[in-house]
Amino acid sequence: MTLSGPEALHSLDEALRDIRREEDEIAKRLSRSAEMITKIRETEGELFRQLAAVRLDPAAQAQLAGQLSQAETRARDMLKQHAGELAATETQLKDLDKAIAAHSAEREQLVKKAGAFQAELKVLADKISVEVGKDPNYARKRKAAEDLARVADESLRKTLQAEADREQKGRPYRDDPLFMYLWERSYGTRNYRANNLIMWLDGMVAALVGYPEARPNFAMLNEIPLRLREHAERQAEIAAAAQDEVIALEKAAIDAGGGKPVREGLEQAEALIAALDAKMVELEDQRDETAKTQRDLAQGSDPAFAGAITALAEALGREDIRTLLADARATHTGQDDTIVKQIDDARSRALEEENETRDQKARLKTLAARRRELEDIQYEFKKSGFDNPRSSFREDNLVGDVLNDFLRGGISAASYWEQWRRSQNWTGGAGPWTQQRRDDDDDDEQRKNQGPWSSGSGGFSWPDISFGGGSGSRSGGSFGGSWGRLPGGSSGGGFSRPRSGSSGTRSHGGFKTGGGF
Repeated sequence: MTLSGPEALHSLDEALRDIRREEDEIAKRLSRSAEMITKIRETEGELFRQLAAVRLDPAAQAQLAGQLSQAETRARDMLKQHAGELAATETQLKDLDKAIAAHSAEREQLVKKAGAFQAELKVLADKISVEVGKDPNYARKRKAAEDLARVADESLRKTLQAEADREQKGRPYRDDPLFMYLWERSYGTRNYRANNLIMWLDGMVAALVGYPEARPNFAMLNEIPLRLREHAERQAEIAAAAQDEVIALEKAAIDAGGGKPVREGLEQAEALIAALDAKMVELEDQRDETAKTQRDLAQGSDPAFAGAITALAEALGREDIRTLLADARATHTGQDDTIVKQIDDARSRALEEENETRDQKARLKTLAARRRELEDIQYEFKKSGFDNPRSSFREDNLVGDVLNDFLRGGISAASYWEQWRRSQNWTGGAGPWTQQRRDDDDDDEQRKNQGPWSSGSGGFSWPDISFGGGSGSRSGGSFGGSWGRLPGGSSGGGFSRPRSGSSGTRSHGGFKTGGGF
């Protein structure tokens, strides 16, 4: 059973909401546990007062009671302050959740609207494709743009391979502390500075590790990816400029055929979607920071709160308290035995609560990590245009068993995202301006590279080379493609979602004008 792009994105949204809801519930449970442990400690303190009243003289009783009361009062005051801070963060989280849900609902409506505009433009494109095909200027520019797109793609492929080689082949060098010591001191270059003794010792080390022979290789491993990256970026800019020329011709043809209002409506919807996506990233980052504050409070990480609770525990574990309890255990009287049993019960309850709290803290940490990874995947999903109505997925268990496996830690975020990429298809009619659906696994990568508005053969096939996502991309309005579709989808490795404190914001390509033919 297939899954549509909007349905898949909605399922990811639901999964994120479930994770956030569970995070909130665990944080509240931890807060209640901290309050309960404090009250158990206070009960334990009162029991020691009763025991002291039976076994100690009035002066010793007053001293012990005063010390316990002081620790209890401080812990009680900090607990009250702690509860107020937690309540404030819970309110902030609820407000942020409402804002995120509202933006998500608004985005769904805009996606439907944009999809309707796409359908209208497709009908118009079918009508005027023959006339446009007779224009030699368009055919020439389209062919040039296709060639430049392939060059840019090949440049990027070589760059990624060189960067992978740098990481893999450079690891033995980086793992050698003696080699890296010499490398970081610029040994063997004009920048090396040392006195005669150090120079002699460094020469001995260099001879020992074979530095003179290894340094050029390591330098080359680091230099080649930088040069290739610069070249790939230049080729991408050239390809984007060539595509813009084709887009201008496509826009003119659509406008001449009466499609200007629809095209502009689509561009407006795209701009609104891009703005909503940027705002949602901002809201999610705000929520992440607020959730971290809530998590720290719930786990008792606040130094003042932790100090007060620790002081109370230490007051109950002082030497005179331990002596008092040991003496009471040694002499069997009805009153002593009752109080001692109650103290043991209180300590047992506190220990059980602390053990459960430890498990909940670990679960909360895991949930936070899974949520952030799922937010990264959701970001790549949108950036790749997979939420486009023309996008579909062959495996609906991606939002079922596979999603559950990811959330349990059975598969990594990269593996989960790669399964999304491999399952994805672009659907469309058999007209000259769209590609027919192809489910052949052997053609998976070719299908991915074609994008949502290209054709496998004949007609006005336009490879989707509009760099709609990532840095340096064109984020402007255009029709006929997917949201932010990158050549060949996402790289499938790391994730590009910006986080708080990182530079830049999400670039969003939206429905591209390029690719309508």
